[in-house]
Formats: sequence, structure tokens, C-alpha cells
Amino acid sequence: MQTIQYFTVTNDASGQRLDNFLVSRLKGLPKSRLYRIIRKGELRINKKRVKPDYRLQEGDVIRIPPLRLPAPIEKKFLNAKLAELLEKSIIFEDKYFIALNKPSGMAVHGGSGIHLGIIEAIRLLRPQLKFLELVHRLDRDTSGCLLIAKKSSILKELHALLRSGQIKKTYIALVAGHWPKSLHKIDAPLYKNQLKSGERIVLVQKEGKISLTEFSVQQYYTESTLISAMPITGRTHQIRVHTQFAKHSIIGDEKYGEKEMNKKMRQLGCKRLFLHASQLEFTLGSTGKTIKLAAKLPEDLNQILKNLTSLSSQ
Repeated sequence: MQTIQYFTVTNDASGQRLDNFLVSRLKGLPKSRLYRIIRKGELRINKKRVKPDYRLQEGDVIRIPPLRLPAPIEKKFLNAKLAELLEKSIIFEDKYFIALNKPSGMAVHGGSGIHLGIIEAIRLLRPQLKFLELVHRLDRDTSGCLLIAKKSSILKELHALLRSGQIKKTYIALVAGHWPKSLHKIDAPLYKNQLKSGERIVLVQKEGKISLTEFSVQQYYTESTLISAMPITGRTHQIRVHTQFAKHSIIGDEKYGEKEMNKKMRQLGCKRLFLHASQLEFTLGSTGKTIKLAAKLPEDLNQILKNLTSLSSQ
């Protein structure tokens, strides 16, 4: 694509974030380049500058500057092992959406260095379905409940529920030290920053976006605590940064965690971020149904808790 192009947003895409919409249509364009053309105002909607999280509306006209996209790569395929893993990961499926217990280590989107993300893999797993879109995201190393919509109307409805805080999310995390029982919520504002290296890091800063997480203690161990975290807002890395702000970082967090504690916990088998999206609960107005989803703690995280229990009893 090397000429200016214009897209007119249809009803199907209404409600989607601009960046998500473009990622699925500008195949092969690096995300860093996408965010750069949005930030510089080279990409416009209705002749105005917008932000990546702008929600599209039917009739919006998107102006895309001349872009040099890579030649289409060979068709992706789903190997039998990954197909089996994904089938086993499905915890609920009906005509409206698919819910997965996402394995840790899998990115939700394919991108630089990632051959296949969850959404691409699910599209290959269910080739008969014409519409499959992510409702929300999980960090690559986070496991647990992930929703994929099968209908554009359901995607819009779930996005509206997310924006109004009507999807109750519960995470399980293992944090360093003893979390105070009296610390039930953190409402520190979060600011997304991009380093020169291109790495994205989130900081607690007063000019950041309002962010609220509720917490409760599940179990104390010798040098750590198993907690539940309920993010009321949905900011990038919210739970990870709020726990760091409380000086009780999540075990296995290479970006926001404590190096010495992570090293010690690796010896007990914790080789990844101990953060798991354990429950989702919401009511779909279109069906009147209340959906409660629960994703079991993966075996590797369960084993770490057994090791900690064993250590505590010695």
C-alpha cells in the first residue's frame, strides 16, 4: 500500500478501538509504526487527530497515509499440538463467544517475533466462524480467562460492559512479603510511558489515568502472600504496577518485580509471572443471562503453592 487510502467504518466495526481495528487490517505493519503514524497525526479520522484507544463510530472516515507493507507471508497453519492445547483450554463456548483459560507464554496477538497469537490460532481452529475478535487482552505471561466474541453485536455489548465496569474480573497473584490485611484497595493513577528502546512501562504518576484495584488476602506463606485482585478500571499492567506501588510486587515479574525475590522463588519452581485471571462475571442485556466463568489455576502455579506450604510447615 503506497497511496493514501480511506476506510469508512461500518456498523460491524463500530465500538472497536482504532488500534485493534487497524492491526487486523494492515497485516505486517509493525505496531511501533502504527502508533507512530497515529501519534504524528498522519492517520486521521474525519480529518481530525485521534488517539490509539479512540472508539470507532459507524460512518467514521479513516485516512491512512501511504504505507509500505511487507509482501504477504506464507499462510499460517496450526500444528496438532497447539490445536490440542487450545481445545483443552476452552472453558466455555456458545453461539455468542468462546472463553479460554489462556496458557501463560502465549501472546493474544501475533506480532514481531510471534508467529501466532491466541486470536489467530483460534481463527485457524474455528475456520467456519466468520467473525472472531478479542473482547479484552491479557499480558503474554498472564494465564486465565480470556473472552473472544463470535458476533460483532456481542463484541459491542461486552465492550460497553467493560467501559462501564460491569464485567467483574478476579485475578489470583502471589506477591512478595506479607500483604497488609487492612490494605483493601489502591487508587494510584497510572501513566503509560514508552522508553527509547520501544519498551512500554507504566508508572504511578499524578497526571496518569484514574486507576482502582481492590485486594484481599487469601493465604500467607513465609515470605509471600497469595492475594485476590479485582481491577475496577482496566489499565495496562494495572495489577502489576499497583502491587509494586504497595511494595509487594508480583512474584516472577521481570519488569516490575524484585530481582532477589524472583531469584529465590525460581528455586522453588516459579519460572514465570504468578498472575492468573481466575474469574469473570457479567450479565448480557441482550440475552438476560448472567455468565460466571472460572479458570483453574494452572498446574505449574499450583505446584509452587504446594512447595511453599511444604516449606512453611518445616
